[in-house]
Amino acid sequence: MADFQTLRGMVDILPSETWQWQSVETFARHHFERAGINEIRTPLLETTELFNRGIGGSTDVVNKEMYSFVDRGDRSCTLRPEGTASVVRSLIQNGLISQGPQRLWYQGPMFRYERPQAGRQRQFHQLGVEFFGLSSIKSDAELISIAWDLLKQLGLKGITLQVNTLGTLEDRQKYRSQLVSWLEKYSKNFDEHTMNQLKNNPLRILDSKDKNIKKILEGGPMLIDYLCESSKRRFINLQEFLSELDIPFTINPKLVRGLDYYCHTAFEITSGELGSQSTVCGGGRYDGLVQQLGGSATSSIGWAIGMERLLILLANKIPNQNTPDIYLVNKGEKAELEALCLARSLRLANLKVELDNSGSAFSKQFKRASRSHASWALVIGEEEVNKGEVVLKSLIDKENFGSNISINISNIKEIVDIVTS
Repeated sequence: MADFQTLRGMVDILPSETWQWQSVETFARHHFERAGINEIRTPLLETTELFNRGIGGSTDVVNKEMYSFVDRGDRSCTLRPEGTASVVRSLIQNGLISQGPQRLWYQGPMFRYERPQAGRQRQFHQLGVEFFGLSSIKSDAELISIAWDLLKQLGLKGITLQVNTLGTLEDRQKYRSQLVSWLEKYSKNFDEHTMNQLKNNPLRILDSKDKNIKKILEGGPMLIDYLCESSKRRFINLQEFLSELDIPFTINPKLVRGLDYYCHTAFEITSGELGSQSTVCGGGRYDGLVQQLGGSATSSIGWAIGMERLLILLANKIPNQNTPDIYLVNKGEKAELEALCLARSLRLANLKVELDNSGSAFSKQFKRASRSHASWALVIGEEEVNKGEVVLKSLIDKENFGSNISINISNIKEIVDIVTS
């Protein structure tokens, strides 16, 4: 028999973990609903050209990391490596841009062929928010506050917001020429990867982790010195709004988005608990992307959170909401049939009931009841059936632990009232 294993970087999320995912997803859904943000769901599989144009042919994601193949219709297809391009494609295809501003969120798996590491697998999951048709700097501040508040209310501590401005395309073109001139003086010491960035995407070098590159950049030109007055004013306004919202931040002039459709606001929320992969949430304004993918010029800004990294930070901070209210202990032919009917009635009354169908001894069933972390055990055996009763036994109340409450077997309301009181 074949010994099947998951592919490298593809990870099962087991029942002992899924409740944590569900808790975060449910909390996020309510958080977005309060902000008037609607969910959008896009396919996992798109045409490869969407990401070639939407992410950029010069990026490592497109060149090295995408899961692409030719399907039976001789079309080049790709498992989505990120969420934004698919959302933009959907807006254009379905005419949502013409229906006014769109405030959207998404969640789901993404795929990149890269080295698996803590918090990032080849199949990973993102939670993201995108605003379209909103150009005001107030929308930038609102979007950041939605991310910040989500993470803080989930219980994260020690997170830091870093912000920067990329200015306009014209600002960056002026800066780019100066940056390239500066870096070329040191290029004989660059590796192949950095040389490719210098040729195709020099702003990405600002984000280099290489110590020698960082030292070279210290004396180089700064983007902020090449901003026009309106770009400077916009960035100052962002800082003023964040201060009014009481959201602490630091300015990181090396924080960039290297593609031409990005502009103005760029930001990251980081945590010191994640080591070198410290980013929990990253986002920015990308006013040129909708037009680049075939739509009309549309102001756009968004962010994405990596779920795996977020759940690492939330370890032991999320209460398990999936524990049963009642563990139904039963033994004997008549008792087991009554227990089956009783479990159904209690579930229809909105209680979470785990029914033990093992037929094993009461002592073993009680051990499983304890391990389930249920608040109550509901016990029915042949003796209880003959009396027309069930017995409720507290499993967590220290004062009444193990005490028995006998209830008429047909009195579902009384059982519910006791368990929910």
